[in-house]
Order: sequence, then structure tokens, then C-alpha cells
Amino acid sequence: MRATGTMTRAMGRRAGLGMVLGGVLSALLVGAAAQAQTSTQSRAPSRLFQPLDLFGLEQAADPQISPDGTHIAYVRESEDILTDRARTSIWIVDAATGAQRPLDGLPGESSPVWSPDGRKLAFIAPGPEGRGELHVRWMETGATSVLTDLPERAGALTWTPDGSRIVFVMHVAAPAPSLGSAPPKPQGAKWADPIKVITDVHYRQDDVGYLKPGYSHLFVISADGGAPRQLTFGDYNDRGPIAITPDGASAIFVSQRSANWRLDPQNSALFKINLSSGATSALPHGAGPDSAPALSPDGKTLAFTHHDDHNRGYEDERIILMNLASGETRVLSGAVDRAFAQPHWSGDGKFVFAQYADHGVTKVARFSLDGQMTTVAAGLGGAEPDRPYSGGTYSLAKDGAVAFTMGDDTHLTDVGLARAGQEARRLTALNAELFAGRDLAHAEHLVVPSSYDKRPIDAWIMRPPGYDPSRKYPMILEIHGGPFASYGPNFGSELQLYAAAGYVVVYANPRGSTSYGDAFANLINDNYPSQDYDDLMSVVDAAIAKGGVDADNLFVCGGSGGGLLTAWIVGKTHRFKAAAAEKPVIDWTSEVLTVDMYSFMARYWFGKMPWEDPQAYWRRSPISLAGQITTPTMVMVGEEDHRTPPSEAEQLFGALQLRGIPTAMIRVPGAAHESLEERPSQEAEEASAILAWFGRYRTDGGK
Repeated sequence: MRATGTMTRAMGRRAGLGMVLGGVLSALLVGAAAQAQTSTQSRAPSRLFQPLDLFGLEQAADPQISPDGTHIAYVRESEDILTDRARTSIWIVDAATGAQRPLDGLPGESSPVWSPDGRKLAFIAPGPEGRGELHVRWMETGATSVLTDLPERAGALTWTPDGSRIVFVMHVAAPAPSLGSAPPKPQGAKWADPIKVITDVHYRQDDVGYLKPGYSHLFVISADGGAPRQLTFGDYNDRGPIAITPDGASAIFVSQRSANWRLDPQNSALFKINLSSGATSALPHGAGPDSAPALSPDGKTLAFTHHDDHNRGYEDERIILMNLASGETRVLSGAVDRAFAQPHWSGDGKFVFAQYADHGVTKVARFSLDGQMTTVAAGLGGAEPDRPYSGGTYSLAKDGAVAFTMGDDTHLTDVGLARAGQEARRLTALNAELFAGRDLAHAEHLVVPSSYDKRPIDAWIMRPPGYDPSRKYPMILEIHGGPFASYGPNFGSELQLYAAAGYVVVYANPRGSTSYGDAFANLINDNYPSQDYDDLMSVVDAAIAKGGVDADNLFVCGGSGGGLLTAWIVGKTHRFKAAAAEKPVIDWTSEVLTVDMYSFMARYWFGKMPWEDPQAYWRRSPISLAGQITTPTMVMVGEEDHRTPPSEAEQLFGALQLRGIPTAMIRVPGAAHESLEERPSQEAEEASAILAWFGRYRTDGGK
């Protein structure tokens, strides 16, 4: 699956807010709860999920099971109400009893990786200057050593099989480009900052900002400490995961080293490097990106993910097996029309495990070497607590035990464990106390035939706590981004706030969503937006037909690709009372030329440049429908968004202002596209702003 092919996916935690809303948010932290009290009289307000609860949420991430399957190290994420930021620490869970303890309690701990014998744990923690120190913990004695203080944060930590060394990836700085020079500055003078010269194709990235000159390369360091040694060099980026041969002599990694790689960054390849000599060779394998290498225990077969490049917006990733002696390859997952990720070998080399999503539900599969698939775990939860996106991570013990992020519609991710022949167990309950005092909305699954072609569309409907079937409630259609992504029966804090405020909430996976195979996703190839509109309107009609929905009080919102579809919808229909388009695309021409991934988007989502086919870009742009919009529409965007830049939201805001349509613009200071809802106070403000905007236009008496 093309991770860089998504416009949305707030993959961090939440983020920051500044607004132009004229006093609508005066009751920030109590507004939603007050509305919920008015709309849901059968429940006490204290039982409802409230904005301040966002600070109490915790979740498990990156569970790493020890090789013998007895313990699981995971990253515990929580929120600090005083700093309004997420904090992380590593905890160790006993796989038999569920008893857990913190590792060292260092703030900012992350990236735990067990040594092959399970006696040591490597991890990253911020140093005095926050760059990231590489630590090793001896599990038997409890002693921890700082191996090195790195100039940049390390990633893809990988032990050699004998546990003597650790290979990792780190950014290596390079001189900034220059053109000319300033005249000599007089002593003591205070001049403007020097100009910045940009010559690289990829010069900025969402959630990172303007990139520092340089490239990412492989390093190796002794597990006993010392100076790391750089392994790879050159004007290109190397990345993990890293696979080490059983003899510890070589590593396999991912890079893009073609002559024109800057304009074709998707088509990565696999390379093998000798850790002593640095000799590097490619592992050739046709056209299309290769990634996620994993070596069989005997070192003879390489598993990795790949898709053929057809210049489409989306392709399912397949698991490929390569015989390293002959170079011959075959598709292991070819019989299953789903995207697979994170391949891992079983300890005996007889199976390959991988993660996939099916109808919005993320699972772990086990493949025998003849391609037979068995699902061994289901219900993985992602890292985005604000929205119910599919996702998650897992790790594998030598005996086939699977540790994974376990979640559902009323649970953020906990540590889950699945063993052959046993029902999966939830080992942690990080939000048990908080949720014991809250009535949460459940997600009821619907399958809706599209009015366009009767194709079945998965949807979920959430009813307010204390739902009274004799009443009719206003409804919010909430649309996922991507567009190549999927929702599922997962927890979404922002949707819980909407339900607590007395709204029925419905969300869906219209055509173009992932987890349904190549064909379903590519129904919108060179055709987005299009009949996904019909799918969503069919879901709205089905939700109304289920009962309990006030058809005269419908509202719509969504982020990124969902923001685009929100703007598209109000240009197509007047059935919604109000709308909120979050971080939308409004004009595809300006979007394609200002997005951080512009080398990707024009090629894969349009096939032609804007000047080659301007009508195609215009036809698919919501701005082309601005003259038809009568729905009061609010726009929201992060001021550091490099995926759907602020100029996109500004265009719709300006167009509606010129036409006299009620509109408001919310700008989120410091927030990027992927981190718009990262900081709890700002997620609370954003949800409150949307509810306040919708409340202005409700006609059922509930404001």
C-alpha cells in the first residue's frame, strides 16, 4: 500500500488551534457536555465522554514480544495536562500473568527491540538536548547503559544474530546549497536571517517541515558501546527495516538509487551490504517498489513486500519470496486480494506472518510456504485515537506467539496476545478506570448497497449514549481521508464527542477505500471524487431508514480526503444544514504544485501535469462547484500543513465570503496535516468548534 499516497492519516497523536470564529467557542471545555446534557436527559452529564477526558486517554503502541514469548515490551502513550503534549515510556508485560512494570521510567522512551537471546533490550530515549540516545538494558540485572549520544534520532534498530552489534538508520547532515553571498556584516550589526536556497525536489515534508540538507544512511555500533560507524554513503536515502544475515556478515535494506530517483521516489529497491567491507550490491526484482525485507532463519530466502507500478493511485502490496542463491522470486500472497505489510518469519522457517486489513478490520495472517493463509489475530487497533482508522502493529516470538495492538470501538489500543489454539487475550487495560465512568457510543455495522451500482458499502452508525428510540436525533456524516485508507470498528475520540453531544454519527468506507482489494480502491483511479459521493449519500439514506435520525438536521464533516469530499458534497446537494471541511483539497492544480509529495501526486493521481490537461484538474476540484454551494461551511487547516496547504482552505473560504454564504475559517497554529488533532486541548477546541458551528444551524431545538 502506498503510504505516501494518502493525503490524510493524522498518524501522530493530536495538534494546535487558532481561529476566526467570532466568539463561537466561549464555552470550550463544557460546550459539548452541556449540549449532551440538553440532548440526552436520561443520562447524568458526568457519564458522558467529555473534552477533558482527552487528557486521560492512554494507549499501547509498538508491542515487541521477546524471542521466547514470555515478555512484551511496549510503548505506553499518555497525555500531560500541564504541557498539553503526549509522553511516552516503555513498559514490560508478563505474557502469562499480564503483570506489568515500567522499564526505566525515562521520559520519551521509544523503539524497544529485543536482542536475539532476549537478554537485552535496545531502545531510544531523548538525551540532554533531545536528539535521542541509544540505550541498552540488561534484563537480568536491570542495568542500563547509554551506548552513544547521537547527533540525530536513530531508527530501524536491528541486532545482529549474535547480539554483538546494532545496525540502525540515521540522517547525515550535508552542506546547505548556496547562491552568491551577503556583503561583510559590520561588527555588532543585527541583519536579517540569511536567505535559504532550495534546489532539491523533496525539500519539505508534512509533520517535519522544511528538511535539513542531507541523507539517511546505515550505521553500526557495538552492543558494548563506542562510536557508531557509518556504513552507507551517497546522495540518496537508505532506510529500514533492516534484515541481517544469520552469520552477521551482511545486511539487507531499502534504498532508491536510480539516476532519476528524486522524481521517482516510490520505486525503491533492495540492497545488500557487507558490514565489514561496505561492499554493496542490488537485489534486482523488476519494476515497482520493494520494501520490508525479512530473512528466513537459515538465511536462504528473503520475504519482502512489493507491488507492480501501474501508475495508479493505489496498489495492494504483495508478499514476495526471493531465493537468494538463484534470485528467483514468487508471490506468496497472490491468492488473497488484500494489501500485506510487516512480514516476519516463524522461528522454524515454515511460515511467514504478515499484517493486512479486511473490510476495515486489521488482522495478522500466517502463510505456509505454499501460499495457504490462516488468520491468527484480528482486531488490531491503530495509532490514531481521534478517528477510527484501520491500522496497528504486531511482533512475533519464535514459537509463533503474536503480540499486537488490540482495540475496538470502545477501547483504545491495549497489548494483545494471540497463541495458536487459544483465544486472543487483552493483557492491559490502560483506560479501564476512565471508561468505567463513561457511557461510550458503540459502532453498529451496516452494509449499504450503493445507489450508483448496488455495490455493497461498509458503514458504521454510532448512537448517542442514552439513546431513546422514540426520539429523532440530528446526524453527522463523518468522512475518512486518504482517500486510500479505511475506517473500521475502532475507537475515535472525536466521534465519541459528537455522539456525547447528542448526535447520531455515521461513517463509511466508500469506493476508493482500502481493505477491499485493488479493484475496489481503483474505482476512483483518475476519477476522484466521483461515485464515492453516491456511496456516501446511500449510507446517509440507510442510516435515516434505520430510524432515530432527524432527516431535516443532517451535518457533514471530514478531514483531508474527507475534507475534499465534504466540500464536494455541499456543491452537489443542499440536504445538509451545515458542513465542516477539515484540511481539504479545493483546487487540484494548486494542490498538486504545492503539496509536499508533488513528485508523486500528479503522476499517480492524474497521469498528466496540470498544464497538460487543465480541464481534468478543474472537473475534479471542489472549487468548480463553489457557485452552487448554499450550505453554511466552515473550513479548518493547520498552519504548518504541507499536505493540503492552508491556501486550499483559504480558497473555499474566500469563494464563500464573496458569495455571501455563511462561512468561518479555523487556523491551527503549529499544526501539520498529520498532527492536526495531536494536542488534547486543540482536539477539544476543534471538536467544540465543529459542534458550535453545527449548533448554529440546527432546527430541532438542540443547540
